[in-house]
Amino acid sequence: MKLYRIAISIFVALGLTACVGDLDVTPIDPSVTLPDEVLDSEGAYAQLLAKCYAGLTVSGSDGPDGGPDIDGIDGGFGQYMRALFYMQEFTTDEALIVWNDQTVKELHNLKWTTSDVFVTAMFSRVFYQIGLCNEFIRRAAASEFASSDNMKTMIAEARALRALSYYHAIDIFGNVPFSTEANTVGAEGPDQISRADLFNWIDDECKDLIDGGQLKGAKQNVYGRLDVNFVKMVRAHLNLNAAVYLGISDAEAKPYYDVVGTLCKEIKNDYPALHGKYTDLFGADNDKMTDEMIFCVPQDGTNIQSYGGTTFIIKASCGGGDTATAAALGIDDGWGGTLVTKEFIAKFDDADARKLFWGVNGDMNATQDIEVLEFSYGWSAHKYTNVCSDGTTPSVINFISTDVPLFRAADAYLMLAEAQLRGASTVTEAEGKEAWNAVRSRAGLGACTYTLDEMIDERGRELYWEFWRRSDLIRFDKFTSADYLWTWKGGIHEGTSADRHLNLMPIPTAELNSNKKLSQNAGY
Repeated sequence: MKLYRIAISIFVALGLTACVGDLDVTPIDPSVTLPDEVLDSEGAYAQLLAKCYAGLTVSGSDGPDGGPDIDGIDGGFGQYMRALFYMQEFTTDEALIVWNDQTVKELHNLKWTTSDVFVTAMFSRVFYQIGLCNEFIRRAAASEFASSDNMKTMIAEARALRALSYYHAIDIFGNVPFSTEANTVGAEGPDQISRADLFNWIDDECKDLIDGGQLKGAKQNVYGRLDVNFVKMVRAHLNLNAAVYLGISDAEAKPYYDVVGTLCKEIKNDYPALHGKYTDLFGADNDKMTDEMIFCVPQDGTNIQSYGGTTFIIKASCGGGDTATAAALGIDDGWGGTLVTKEFIAKFDDADARKLFWGVNGDMNATQDIEVLEFSYGWSAHKYTNVCSDGTTPSVINFISTDVPLFRAADAYLMLAEAQLRGASTVTEAEGKEAWNAVRSRAGLGACTYTLDEMIDERGRELYWEFWRRSDLIRFDKFTSADYLWTWKGGIHEGTSADRHLNLMPIPTAELNSNKKLSQNAGY
């Protein structure tokens, strides 16, 4: 694994969440290299930017679980994409966990507290990432290289990565601490921003990045680095959820759906056809599927090792000692943790190429129930594998080489249709149906039933385990509602409703104690 030693020397003072502390410090140890001494070229800044990207991929700079960036947060479950999976998938019908690790089962039970370690891990990782990006932007903009086109592009990329993390903050936590490169954050910590004000800031920031011209165009950047469509996807998801984030009606949100329609049509023009085979997008050489992949978080079994990302997703979906399944998935062994509810699997026709589930006891009958939370009951998903599209397996199989697909064109196609169904004037019904049916055609299915009720199921079928389900269920008012139940929802085997305050995760108690400017979300 590449060590980002330049970044380490700069960010050593960031602390738990990268929101507090004075960065203008001089190390006592004369052997420690000062940032100003190493940031002496555009190449050095490129390495520093690499740390901002690496914040999505690894937990630290010393192996899969060594030297974690954030004190007190486990380097395994605290990895950014794994923490996001916990928030977005384990809380829904798409996934449940049978492990007894601390409070992990309380996520699916919808019974987390303000001190939940997994909620704290997500919060800490998001704001550590924002802190990294703020510091890069601050130093790069003040450098002697700031006026070069290359540096302007790198600053824009750091701003885009920061916008992504602020999107996760507004979606998961709502009213959060807020700082940019313009803030000098003191010991008291940053001020809290309202969800509505943060919405406007993210939207303006994305619009400026899209219109500014500093980012590479579609598919022009090197693999693993973002382009302008990354920002369009962030802005599209933000505006698609405007009614939730702003607390307004669907009718009042119509101008925001117009924005979604325009953005997704632009993305679709850059990705006019989806990749031919669905399973290729989730295998060990999915970095080659650039006809659909807008942005992936890179994984590499040799050079980028972590216990998060696809290593976690794939290994947790296979039982320990199940050598046959492990071989089929291209791994050495499984961890036996993640199952899928029967209600979710029932949404799939047998002809659907996306129906990639495995009955742990060999029984794929939808009546098989998860009455006991053990891995030997129920089903798991084998959507992701560590196998290449040609059937070969990487030489290293104890860590995974399958990249994490963060943004795919198929998602933009479905958002295009949903925006039209919600009243966007920038998309015609014919355009919405054409985009949605392209997704279904790739899955081997016929034309869609063009309704919002069907859209929430289609997004599940296409995007399961891709970190969107919680947000989608909240937007469709099904997350805490009694109108849609799934196995063990709310900690009851048959499923039960929950209080609506759970549509937001709490601000962690530790953060409230360290920053007296923050107030807790309602209901906690």
